[in-house]
Amino acid sequence: MWTGIGWFMCFAAHAQTPAKTLRPMDYGTYMEQVWKQHPGYAAEKLKVSVAEAGAQVARVFNDPQLSVEYADNDERRLQMGRSVSVELGKTFSFGKRNARIDLAESEKELNESLLEDYFHRLRAGATLAWFEALKQAALHAVRENSCENIRRLAEADSIRFALGKITDVDALQSRLEAEKASAGLLQSHAEQLNACEALSVWTGVFDPHILPNPAGALHPQVRAYDTDALLQTALENRADLAAALKNVEVARKALQVVRRERNTDVDLAIGYNYNTEVRNEIAPAPAFNGLTLGIAVPLKFSNANKGALRAAELRRQQAELDYRQAELEIQTAVMQSLRTYFAQLEQVRRFETGMLDRAGAILQGKLYSYERGETSRLEALVAQQTYDDLHTAYIETVFNSLAALIELERNAGIWDFAIE
Repeated sequence: MWTGIGWFMCFAAHAQTPAKTLRPMDYGTYMEQVWKQHPGYAAEKLKVSVAEAGAQVARVFNDPQLSVEYADNDERRLQMGRSVSVELGKTFSFGKRNARIDLAESEKELNESLLEDYFHRLRAGATLAWFEALKQAALHAVRENSCENIRRLAEADSIRFALGKITDVDALQSRLEAEKASAGLLQSHAEQLNACEALSVWTGVFDPHILPNPAGALHPQVRAYDTDALLQTALENRADLAAALKNVEVARKALQVVRRERNTDVDLAIGYNYNTEVRNEIAPAPAFNGLTLGIAVPLKFSNANKGALRAAELRRQQAELDYRQAELEIQTAVMQSLRTYFAQLEQVRRFETGMLDRAGAILQGKLYSYERGETSRLEALVAQQTYDDLHTAYIETVFNSLAALIELERNAGIWDFAIE
């Protein structure tokens, strides 16, 4: 009787969650979808397109001005004639257009560097989410194994109670342990589905009925690094550091634009006018054509105010200091993440030196002895708990080592993941 009930309790979790189909997906396909479909990455690429359009705008020349004027000099009453004039003028700005072009090109390159940095962070975050899903799948497998073993204990106790070898209280205790295990299985199954669902945020595709299910299993990845070479690589390859350096260039170009804006503009104009015959008896005049040339030069009293120039210079200094700070932060982050990675690898190594195998052997021995009546239920449950805790800690440690490796390689500006 208890056999069927116990089995139902352990797997009721799957029946109570919404129906979901897990679709196997390999890492290469997953990252390709991240690359092509992530909305945030697409938005960042649009920023580069906007900067390119801005660079095109900066190449525009000043437009010429055309003016047409008609004058009637009281021709009807005084017969002073009429006139028509046409004038073409243009403002010449010396050095301003080239400065704006240089600034726009630097801003475009800055956005390209920021896009590359965004992709590096996107790739690291997506890979970490992938490993998180694998971790939750492994933890769920541990829960399933634990639930199955406790179910076996409950079945054995059900038979013993029927034979009169144990009391009803002991059989009830076994049933409660099975119910507790089934509740843990329910939670781990939900966490596994949630981790798979989270991958949709990175792939940019949400399906309420199908979840991406990462193929493979968690395995530690061992890397050997030379500290000096790693630090140098970080300074050369970090996209955000390149963006910080490009920001210094943008600040310098912006300062140059401010200086060029202080240059004097010159307005040149050429005009033609035609005057009809003046038939006034007092001051008659023949019809004639006129040509005018004009130049206008503003008096730049505003250049006495150097606030804009001072502000641009301070922004340039600020950008240089930000770059130096970024260098220090990157070097520090590389050393910290390298130390964390090696510490996590050492913990993984200690787990893999036989600790798990010994705990598994002890567990199987306790379960076998309990089924034969040679040991107490408490000893079997303690052995099960010890094995579950060690296995869970091992999975968490492997995941932490992979997370540390992701962070290390992101900080160093390299990527050497080969996930099967």
